[in-house]
Amino acid sequence: MTTRPHFSILATSFAGGPRPRNAALILSGLWFLVFFCSLFTPPLLDDADATHAQAARAMATTGDFVTLKVDGIRYLEKAPLPYWVVAGSFKLFGFNTFAAHLPIALAVGLLMLLGHRWANQAFGARTGFYTALGVLTSVGVFLFTRFLIPEVLLSLFLAAALFAFLKALGPVAVVLTESEVRIGEGQERPSMIRDAGPLFYPYVMWGSLALAVLTKGLVALVFFFGTALVYLVLTEEWRGWRKLRLLDGGVLFLVIAAPWHVLAGLRNTGGDAGHGFFWFYFWNEHVLRFLGRRLPRDYNKMPGWLFWASQLIWMFPWTLFLPLGFAALWRRWSHQKMLATSARADSSGPSSQAPGVAVAGIIFVSGLVLHLAFLPSLTLAFIAFTVAGRTMAGLSLSPFLRIDPQQKTILLLSLFAGFVLLFFSISTNQEYYTFPAYLPILLLIGATITRAEQTYATNPQAQRWVTFAHATLAGLGGVISIALLYGLWGSRHLVFVPDIGAMLAHRGVGDYTLSTSHLFDLTAGAFAGLRLPAVLAIVAFLVGPLLAWWLRAQRRHLAATTAIAFTSALFLIAAHVAFARFGPMLSSEAIAAKILELREQKAIAPDSRVMLYGDQAYGSSIPFYLGQRVELVNGRSTSMWFGSTFADAPPIFVSGEELASAWGTGERKLLFIPEEKRDEVEALLKGRRLVELKEISGKLLVTDRALDDH
Repeated sequence: MTTRPHFSILATSFAGGPRPRNAALILSGLWFLVFFCSLFTPPLLDDADATHAQAARAMATTGDFVTLKVDGIRYLEKAPLPYWVVAGSFKLFGFNTFAAHLPIALAVGLLMLLGHRWANQAFGARTGFYTALGVLTSVGVFLFTRFLIPEVLLSLFLAAALFAFLKALGPVAVVLTESEVRIGEGQERPSMIRDAGPLFYPYVMWGSLALAVLTKGLVALVFFFGTALVYLVLTEEWRGWRKLRLLDGGVLFLVIAAPWHVLAGLRNTGGDAGHGFFWFYFWNEHVLRFLGRRLPRDYNKMPGWLFWASQLIWMFPWTLFLPLGFAALWRRWSHQKMLATSARADSSGPSSQAPGVAVAGIIFVSGLVLHLAFLPSLTLAFIAFTVAGRTMAGLSLSPFLRIDPQQKTILLLSLFAGFVLLFFSISTNQEYYTFPAYLPILLLIGATITRAEQTYATNPQAQRWVTFAHATLAGLGGVISIALLYGLWGSRHLVFVPDIGAMLAHRGVGDYTLSTSHLFDLTAGAFAGLRLPAVLAIVAFLVGPLLAWWLRAQRRHLAATTAIAFTSALFLIAAHVAFARFGPMLSSEAIAAKILELREQKAIAPDSRVMLYGDQAYGSSIPFYLGQRVELVNGRSTSMWFGSTFADAPPIFVSGEELASAWGTGERKLLFIPEEKRDEVEALLKGRRLVELKEISGKLLVTDRALDDH
């Protein structure tokens, strides 16, 4: 029996990508240089990075994989999966920076591969390649994987759930055998498309969703089901709900996600005001956090204009192609209005015109939603306008009926990205909270670039806006290079200072509750320690944009877009070198190393009391690198507050008055003083002896007696 291939007429082939071997070499090389090579420096940072590493270390050493603990105190505000993974990494590679950050780098690689596969199936090899380049070379993906936070894992699991959701709904094009297409007299030829999606996709969807919940909590369900429900209504695919295996898939979800929540609730009762895990985790950390009423209030919210503007930065340089999408958006919207007007004016009535207008409307919608992906928050407004226009044209209300798999990807990703951005524009937020929207938007940007390159020779508008993107990149590169050259020139006579933190201004932008606050502390003097990364960035921005523009002029589109990615990659490598130079300021690992050194030299007794003044976030890397609990002076706050209210909390909290009365008496005390608290400590211990042991970036380690005084 012979077979004959049949292909869906709905499939559209975009321009081809690089050879598979070349693509694999480029993508793996970029991942290795940008993400793997950066796993060793700087040391774990104070605040979230080392705090989360402490929780994972406690899991690895105690074997308690239910209750997270930081410095011996219950840490109930986070879901456990990232800490399970990092604890496993610690078991394999030891308690170090590499082991703490390796799962994050691997998650970036998996996110890149998933984006490549999805885009390749929906739009073709070139879009798959561009999507992978976008993930590996976007500023936001790089910046928000420098420290241990769960966003990249959440993005991976949610993207996997969405991909499986789309595949589960099907149908897909398949090859039918000759016997399958044989028909008898009077019978209709069967469709060349059938629902051949593998049965495991619904289970992949539910399993991925469960892992997403174990990564970040209930917000994963909000994003997924909010997107899925709107999608099912718009496309009327809710009729195929059985394909999603709601019953047995739901059971699988509960089997994976429920046990930890139940055990955590049972093991963590009797906290503040009788509250336990369920109140703190579900109500305080989910509902009250969204409303901005979470306790304690140790967070900030970005101003609205900065929140939206920053999204352009997080996906730079690929957001430079936004005007290309806006231009196509306007063109297709004008075309849709023309079709609606023609349909109303035609004397033959809606019955003869509706099919033609409907086909044109579907074409319009596919392009419009594609370009609206660059401002997903407008998706709802777009739907309202489209429904109004179709009503006037005498068409069905939803323009998303019978759309092809390519258009389904466009719609689903647009809805998801828009939902994420809108949610966090309302909720309290940090810069990295919108991370899950990056892959969907980058995929759609990749599709837009591919389409522009495919029509470049015949589409003057595509030429104009692609040229605009290159001109903007070249202009920005010139401005950045001039600024860096100015900084280098101003520091030409300054001696290199290893402790770059001592050269910074401390302006307290955002009271340092935003993850990028310290960027505003840069001064001209700091460039003495940033010469190498500054030179690398100058080379990247002076050579890369011009090379990419020249390649575009030669119609070597694949090489031109790849050159943009290489430009960004070199800049990111330079940024990481600079980031490592800030290690002494952002981490207190050097303080911990000094304490260990004094112990090895037997200059201090092993049982000397190690104390940290203020919240543990000021020096959270110290207990991690020491591998022991430290006492907190006036530090019963922020993430330590709720856990400290349990009856079995270890006695690590010391008041300022207790410190002052015990200073200089009893066993030796080592006190870490963050720069923000130096004046407060000096006033508290005024007249008492402070023996300085180590100072770095304004942070101070003191003891209450001379080292030779035992």
